[in-house]
Amino acid sequence: MSTTVILIIVAVLIAFMLIGMYNNLVKLRNNRENAFANIDVQLKQRYDLVPQLVATVKGYATHEKELLERVTAARTAAMSATNINDKIAADTQLSGALAGLKVSVEAYPELKANQNFLQLQGELADIENKLAATRRFFNSSTKELNNAVQTFPANIIAGMFGFHKEPMFEVAPEERAAVEKAPKIEF
Repeated sequence: MSTTVILIIVAVLIAFMLIGMYNNLVKLRNNRENAFANIDVQLKQRYDLVPQLVATVKGYATHEKELLERVTAARTAAMSATNINDKIAADTQLSGALAGLKVSVEAYPELKANQNFLQLQGELADIENKLAATRRFFNSSTKELNNAVQTFPANIIAGMFGFHKEPMFEVAPEERAAVEKAPKIEF
Protein backbone atom coordinates (compact mmCIF):
# COMPACT_ATOMS: atom_id res chain seq x y z
CA MET A 1 0.00 0.00 0.00
CA SER A 2 1.11 3.46 -0.68
CA THR A 3 1.60 6.09 1.98
CA THR A 4 -1.32 8.09 0.59
CA VAL A 5 -3.76 5.21 1.05
CA ILE A 6 -2.55 4.66 4.63
CA LEU A 7 -2.96 8.37 5.41
CA ILE A 8 -6.49 8.35 3.98
CA ILE A 9 -7.41 5.28 6.06
CA VAL A 10 -5.98 6.89 9.22
CA ALA A 11 -7.84 10.17 8.48
CA VAL A 12 -11.11 8.29 7.94
CA LEU A 13 -10.63 6.35 11.21
CA ILE A 14 -9.91 9.56 13.11
CA ALA A 15 -12.98 11.20 11.56
CA PHE A 16 -15.19 8.27 12.62
CA MET A 17 -13.69 8.40 16.12
CA LEU A 18 -14.43 12.15 16.38
CA ILE A 19 -17.97 11.65 15.08
CA GLY A 20 -18.48 8.86 17.63
CA MET A 21 -17.29 11.09 20.48
CA TYR A 22 -19.56 13.93 19.37
CA ASN A 23 -22.56 11.62 19.06
CA ASN A 24 -21.85 10.18 22.52
CA LEU A 25 -21.77 13.68 24.02
CA VAL A 26 -25.12 14.49 22.35
CA LYS A 27 -26.64 11.26 23.72
CA LEU A 28 -25.38 12.04 27.23
CA ARG A 29 -26.74 15.61 27.07
CA ASN A 30 -30.09 14.29 25.87
CA ASN A 31 -30.15 11.68 28.68
CA ARG A 32 -29.58 14.49 31.20
CA GLU A 33 -32.38 16.56 29.69
CA ASN A 34 -34.67 13.52 29.72
CA ALA A 35 -33.80 12.90 33.36
CA PHE A 36 -34.77 16.47 34.20
CA ALA A 37 -38.00 16.08 32.23
CA ASN A 38 -38.81 13.19 34.61
CA ILE A 39 -38.18 15.54 37.54
CA ASP A 40 -40.50 18.06 35.88
CA VAL A 41 -43.29 15.47 35.78
CA GLN A 42 -42.93 14.81 39.51
CA LEU A 43 -42.67 18.53 40.26
CA LYS A 44 -45.88 19.17 38.32
CA GLN A 45 -47.66 16.59 40.46
CA ARG A 46 -46.22 18.22 43.56
CA TYR A 47 -47.27 21.70 42.40
CA ASP A 48 -50.80 20.45 41.77
CA LEU A 49 -50.96 18.88 45.23
CA VAL A 50 -49.56 21.83 47.20
CA PRO A 51 -52.66 24.10 46.87
CA GLN A 52 -54.88 21.28 48.17
CA LEU A 53 -52.54 20.69 51.09
CA VAL A 54 -52.33 24.40 51.87
CA ALA A 55 -56.13 24.76 51.74
CA THR A 56 -56.59 21.82 54.12
CA VAL A 57 -54.00 23.14 56.56
CA LYS A 58 -55.37 26.68 56.27
CA GLY A 59 -58.66 25.53 57.72
CA TYR A 60 -56.87 24.44 60.90
CA ALA A 61 -53.92 26.79 61.07
CA THR A 62 -55.27 30.22 60.33
CA HIS A 63 -52.52 31.96 62.32
CA GLU A 64 -49.81 30.24 60.21
CA LYS A 65 -50.53 32.65 57.37
CA GLU A 66 -46.89 33.61 56.77
CA LEU A 67 -45.78 29.99 56.41
CA LEU A 68 -48.64 29.18 54.03
CA GLU A 69 -47.81 32.27 51.97
CA ARG A 70 -44.15 31.15 51.73
CA VAL A 71 -45.25 27.72 50.48
CA THR A 72 -47.58 29.30 47.92
CA ALA A 73 -44.93 31.82 46.79
CA ALA A 74 -42.31 29.06 46.48
CA ARG A 75 -44.71 26.98 44.40
CA THR A 76 -45.41 29.93 42.10
CA ALA A 77 -41.69 30.64 41.68
CA ALA A 78 -41.01 26.98 40.94
CA MET A 79 -43.74 26.84 38.31
CA SER A 80 -42.44 29.96 36.55
CA ALA A 81 -38.80 28.85 36.38
CA THR A 82 -37.76 28.42 32.75
CA ASN A 83 -34.41 26.60 32.66
CA ILE A 84 -32.93 23.65 34.51
CA ASN A 85 -30.77 25.71 36.90
CA ASP A 86 -33.64 28.05 37.83
CA LYS A 87 -35.94 25.07 38.38
CA ILE A 88 -33.36 23.44 40.66
CA ALA A 89 -33.11 26.64 42.75
CA ALA A 90 -36.88 27.11 42.89
CA ASP A 91 -37.46 23.48 43.84
CA THR A 92 -34.96 23.80 46.66
CA GLN A 93 -36.91 26.82 47.96
CA LEU A 94 -40.21 24.90 47.75
CA SER A 95 -38.69 21.89 49.53
CA GLY A 96 -37.63 24.16 52.40
CA ALA A 97 -41.07 25.75 52.62
CA LEU A 98 -42.77 22.34 52.65
CA ALA A 99 -40.42 21.17 55.40
CA GLY A 100 -41.52 24.18 57.46
CA LEU A 101 -45.15 23.29 56.80
CA LYS A 102 -44.57 19.73 58.01
CA VAL A 103 -43.06 21.02 61.25
CA SER A 104 -45.94 23.46 61.75
CA VAL A 105 -48.53 20.70 61.30
CA GLU A 106 -47.17 18.90 64.35
CA ALA A 107 -48.91 21.52 66.50
CA TYR A 108 -52.37 20.45 65.27
CA PRO A 109 -53.34 16.95 66.46
CA GLU A 110 -56.86 17.28 65.04
CA LEU A 111 -55.38 18.11 61.61
CA LYS A 112 -53.11 15.08 61.73
CA ALA A 113 -56.22 12.93 62.22
CA ASN A 114 -58.18 14.52 59.34
CA GLN A 115 -58.67 12.00 56.49
CA ASN A 116 -58.23 14.58 53.73
CA PHE A 117 -55.00 15.76 55.26
CA LEU A 118 -53.73 12.21 55.78
CA GLN A 119 -54.46 11.35 52.14
CA LEU A 120 -52.75 14.52 50.90
CA GLN A 121 -49.81 13.92 53.20
CA GLY A 122 -49.48 10.35 51.88
CA GLU A 123 -49.61 11.56 48.28
CA LEU A 124 -47.02 14.23 49.03
CA ALA A 125 -44.74 11.65 50.68
CA ASP A 126 -45.11 9.42 47.60
CA ILE A 127 -44.27 12.31 45.27
CA GLU A 128 -41.28 13.28 47.42
CA ASN A 129 -39.98 9.68 47.22
CA LYS A 130 -40.42 9.67 43.44
CA LEU A 131 -38.70 13.06 43.24
CA ALA A 132 -35.74 11.70 45.21
CA ALA A 133 -35.44 8.78 42.79
CA THR A 134 -35.67 10.99 39.71
CA ARG A 135 -33.11 13.42 41.18
CA ARG A 136 -30.71 10.51 41.70
CA PHE A 137 -31.21 9.50 38.07
CA PHE A 138 -30.69 13.12 36.97
CA ASN A 139 -27.47 13.36 38.97
CA SER A 140 -26.29 10.06 37.51
CA SER A 141 -26.98 11.34 33.99
CA THR A 142 -25.24 14.61 34.82
CA LYS A 143 -22.22 12.74 36.17
CA GLU A 144 -21.95 10.68 32.97
CA LEU A 145 -22.13 13.83 30.84
CA ASN A 146 -19.60 15.65 33.03
CA ASN A 147 -17.21 12.70 32.91
CA ALA A 148 -17.39 12.63 29.11
CA VAL A 149 -16.98 16.41 28.85
CA GLN A 150 -13.94 16.45 31.13
CA THR A 151 -12.00 13.37 29.99
CA PHE A 152 -9.48 13.23 27.19
CA PRO A 153 -9.89 13.13 24.20
CA ALA A 154 -13.63 13.86 24.33
CA ASN A 155 -12.93 17.12 26.18
CA ILE A 156 -11.43 18.50 22.97
CA ILE A 157 -14.59 17.74 21.00
CA ALA A 158 -16.74 18.99 23.90
CA GLY A 159 -14.94 22.33 23.95
CA MET A 160 -15.22 22.72 20.18
CA PHE A 161 -18.99 22.15 20.22
CA GLY A 162 -19.96 24.03 23.38
CA PHE A 163 -20.47 21.12 25.76
CA HIS A 164 -19.54 22.02 29.34
CA LYS A 165 -19.75 20.70 32.88
CA GLU A 166 -23.33 20.84 34.16
CA PRO A 167 -24.45 21.35 37.78
CA MET A 168 -25.82 18.51 39.88
CA PHE A 169 -29.14 18.68 41.74
CA GLU A 170 -27.82 19.33 45.25
CA VAL A 171 -29.06 20.40 48.66
CA ALA A 172 -29.03 24.19 49.02
CA PRO A 173 -26.27 25.60 51.22
CA GLU A 174 -28.83 26.96 53.73
CA GLU A 175 -30.28 23.44 54.13
CA ARG A 176 -26.89 21.68 54.30
CA ALA A 177 -26.52 22.03 58.09
CA ALA A 178 -29.98 20.58 58.75
CA VAL A 179 -29.36 17.65 56.40
CA GLU A 180 -26.00 16.79 57.97
CA LYS A 181 -27.39 16.92 61.52
CA ALA A 182 -28.70 13.66 62.96
CA PRO A 183 -32.48 13.71 63.46
CA LYS A 184 -33.74 14.15 67.00
CA ILE A 185 -36.01 11.30 68.04
CA GLU A 186 -38.31 11.75 71.00
CA PHE A 187 -40.83 9.39 72.62
